[in-house]
Amino acid sequence: MNQLLLDTHVALWWLAEQPLAPAAAEAIAASENDVRVSIASLWELAIKHSVGRFRLEEDLAEVLRAQGFDLMGISALHVRAVADLPLPHRDPFDRMLVAQAQTERLTLVTRDERLAAYDVKVLAA
Repeated sequence: MNQLLLDTHVALWWLAEQPLAPAAAEAIAASENDVRVSIASLWELAIKHSVGRFRLEEDLAEVLRAQGFDLMGISALHVRAVADLPLPHRDPFDRMLVAQAQTERLTLVTRDERLAAYDVKVLAA
């Protein structure tokens, strides 16, 4: 079993049935894998919605759960791990995803090549 953490864009592409790299799509679809979406991603999308850059029409948390994805909270340990990350990437939401993936030993599924610069296992989306 693999434990995956989806980057925000990957979760959205999955829901919209947009093409993903075959290995990423297979891993997400595999019933034996544990697929998670961070609350940080929902937070990011809520902010984008509030400034008009993204439109939330449904309860995204419920939609993600219906896909079989687990929602992952943000712990104090995750926050501490962000403080220890170097700065090749400044996006606070991506930094939280990296910290969560590191702390929980998850594979981060992303198309953002900059995240591979961190000490985290990445599956290209």
